[in-house]
Amino acid sequence: MGNRGMEDLIPVMNKIQDAFAHIGQPSSIDLPQIAVVGSQSAGKSSVLETSWEGTFCPRGSGIVTRRPLILQLHPAKSEWAEFLHCKGKKFVDFEEVRKEIVAETDRETGSNKGISAIPINLRVFSPHVLNLTLVDLPVLAVSPANTDLANSDALKIAKEVDPEGVRTIGVITKLDLMDEGTDARDILENRVLPLRRGYVGVVNRSQADIDGRKDIKSALASERKFFLSHGSYRHLSDKMGTSYLQKVLNQQLTNHIRENLTSSSK
Repeated sequence: MGNRGMEDLIPVMNKIQDAFAHIGQPSSIDLPQIAVVGSQSAGKSSVLETSWEGTFCPRGSGIVTRRPLILQLHPAKSEWAEFLHCKGKKFVDFEEVRKEIVAETDRETGSNKGISAIPINLRVFSPHVLNLTLVDLPVLAVSPANTDLANSDALKIAKEVDPEGVRTIGVITKLDLMDEGTDARDILENRVLPLRRGYVGVVNRSQADIDGRKDIKSALASERKFFLSHGSYRHLSDKMGTSYLQKVLNQQLTNHIRENLTSSSK
């Protein structure tokens, strides 16, 4: 069962977010949100997709995500999606969702790989939503394990918006792609560039997994097996993986709402 209070609150927050999007203004209300930041090909899209068991983000080489994507998750008995820019059109094939993101990006930026700050608003309706409550609040600083963390674009961006580090959660991807004999144990144990909220390691689906239509459930099982069987990460396995990241985000969201409701009632 999900958090009943959260289930009632999230639709209200989504409607407020839509209202501000319609008038082309940023929300002046402190809505819970997650900002996912990181360098090109760090695995940001894969982290979002794995979190709710879907595949919808554009893939390819170079800069693929060229507009911000505001993702709203709604609990439903079946799985489908709609965009704010073509509200009322129901997408049941998530390959078509991916194509529409690409098309809407090109409509705004042209097909010359331009970048725009105007967001695309996507609503996803899914029976999986109740298990994660992924709405935006903390800063997820996504960095691949096979690069130098000291030069992480994600951590640099996170520090700009969260200088005290009270909201930043480090997410380390591509642990399975590290050179043999190397690991990210010191990072995951929060001993290198420590964050107040620490780091969570994840193993996302590879492009080969996606091309082979490996489903998210199987991917999560493989991820769990990776952490349990890896000598450097076995002792951290209960605090690693996408499922643990979901729990951390859910708790952060709950705390944020509680704190804001308490302060606003004084």
